Amino acid sequence: MELFYSRDIAGGICRLDQDESGHCIKVLRHRSGDEINVIDGCGTLHRCRITSDSHKGVEAAVLESTEGWGSHPYRLHMAVCPTKNNDRYEWFAEKACEIGVDVISPVIGEHSERRIFKTARAEKILVSAAKQSLKASVPVVNEPVSVKDFIRSYSEGLRLIAYCFEDENIPRRSIREVLEGYEGSDITVMIGPEGDFSREEAELALASGFVPVHLGASRLRTETAALTAVAAVYFRYM
Repeated sequence: MELFYSRDIAGGICRLDQDESGHCIKVLRHRSGDEINVIDGCGTLHRCRITSDSHKGVEAAVLESTEGWGSHPYRLHMAVCPTKNNDRYEWFAEKACEIGVDVISPVIGEHSERRIFKTARAEKILVSAAKQSLKASVPVVNEPVSVKDFIRSYSEGLRLIAYCFEDENIPRRSIREVLEGYEGSDITVMIGPEGDFSREEAELALASGFVPVHLGASRLRTETAALTAVAAVYFRYM
């Protein structure tokens, strides 16, 4: 199934940007009168008929719109520290989108080796991943914030933090166990950098209502841990 992406849909008219138009007309050789499917990134699939087949700017009339197309029955916010190798973070974002995630927040921790993160490239990767996995919603990528600022900013739903060190006074529970006992559908998961969260960051999270969890006995890379958490949430609700 071919999917195109546009945020310019209004008044029954859909307009593709130059990149999407070039792919539609030059690569796939669509012409006026052809029907195409367009996602708006906000959860709606639009069935359209091309009325102008310029490779610089396709216009199409909206014939039918389907809300919640390819959606999942939960809302997942992943707050993940950027990895030293940026390709690994982009891999996580792509695969998380394919499985099911709503918001990705790059968070900068005290032990983070990478402190600069550009959202524009990640956003392009997520659009491609949404189309590939047949989803009409494209995850939001927030601008980077510090771990502590993120903790202070979020207070809704089930909030989980996965760290590696043990604390005899506050034992970590399996993420599977915690998810199975949760009756809501709004979930936030924090994953630390290669050097893990600091004790101070973890203590602030726990004091703010975050639940400490582990992802099993294996020691996982940041991007693997993040994707494991995404999969755990997916299988809890699907």
